[in-house]
Amino acid sequence: MNHVLVFDVNETLLNLAALDPLFARVFGDGSYRRLWFAQMLQNALVSTVTGVYADFTACQEAALAMLAERQSVMVAATDRQAVIDGMRRLPAHPDVRISLERLRSAGFRLATLTNSTLEVAEAQLAYAGIRDLFERVLSADTVRRLKPAREPYAMAAEQLGVPLGDVRLIAAHAWDIAGALRAGCGAAFVGRPGMVLDPLISPPDVVGNDLREVADQILALESSSAPPPTT
Repeated sequence: MNHVLVFDVNETLLNLAALDPLFARVFGDGSYRRLWFAQMLQNALVSTVTGVYADFTACQEAALAMLAERQSVMVAATDRQAVIDGMRRLPAHPDVRISLERLRSAGFRLATLTNSTLEVAEAQLAYAGIRDLFERVLSADTVRRLKPAREPYAMAAEQLGVPLGDVRLIAAHAWDIAGALRAGCGAAFVGRPGMVLDPLISPPDVVGNDLREVADQILALESSSAPPPTT
């Protein structure tokens, strides 16, 4: 049983749709926020695969520049900074706090593991009003290798003082689920709107449409694995 639950932050816990009005103002359509985030993830993956480290904020800035060039849009310095600052001021999804409280009350240890820098992650969780629910806030930036590389998951297990197999990574990204499973962790997939699992990866044992469903399944697994009461 995975008694340490480690949560991805961006999109899994926090709602990036809060940035849509900014992208609508700059690019004329809020849906460009999704294109920007997808490009940023590609930049991060290229950095990780090629072994030339770039932190998550640098990947965000590069992705915004690429999107602007692709769309022939001039992005003012103030708007570039607004995107970076906006990443620190994202609301939690409505299902997050109640689900985390249920899991913590059931005895699970809760932590986060994000590709954002530690400074950004702490600011994000504080702004969203959920920092108090986590034992630790962990960043892949610490090991200068972004998820889904193995090193961040191994670092999380080490920092939390448990074997990799005792960690369950909870995320809304198929690539994060794949990284965790292949590193030796458990995993749970949160099917946020537009998010789907990769058919090339065996699915985790917990898959839900939102964090409430994921919490329900994790609690059910915990209940089924508990030893019978002694008489």
